[in-house]
Amino acid sequence: MRLTPPPAQPKQREPRPLAKKSVPKLFWEDFIEGNVAEYGPRAVTREEIVAFAAEFDPQPMHLDEHAARASMLGGLAASGWHTCVLVNRLLADGLMNEAHAMGAPGVDEVKWLKPVRPGDILSVESTVREKIDSPSRRGLGTVKIDSRVLNQRNEAVMTLTSLVLYRRRRA
Repeated sequence: MRLTPPPAQPKQREPRPLAKKSVPKLFWEDFIEGNVAEYGPRAVTREEIVAFAAEFDPQPMHLDEHAARASMLGGLAASGWHTCVLVNRLLADGLMNEAHAMGAPGVDEVKWLKPVRPGDILSVESTVREKIDSPSRRGLGTVKIDSRVLNQRNEAVMTLTSLVLYRRRRA
């Protein structure tokens, strides 16, 4: 009798650490219009593309490689919403958890420019476009940030313009 090993279990991703337990460093006053910062990188896997799509965006081009090849995307691609979530994680790890961020009143614009494929490695390049003083909330100010999401070939796959509230150093 020949024994065969059990089928390989899918490799589990290591849990990500929770937000760093450090004193936030950046206040609204620390943002300078025109400054650029980079965040990432983050690899995207086939498994997470399919898992996200199965739960939140169950369209064939995000779930099934054969159907995806027949779509206008020409192959399996992450949902645009999945890309937004990945970008949010990169910004949270690289910026929001290192600042006195108080939330966001919204996003002005999101554009998905190219498909995000399994194996792509994403990074974010963010530029401070504008600082907006809040006369009604003396302790807060808004920063408008333009972000470009780049793959490993330095191709823009998404752009995002967001508004983020930051605590002021002095109210």
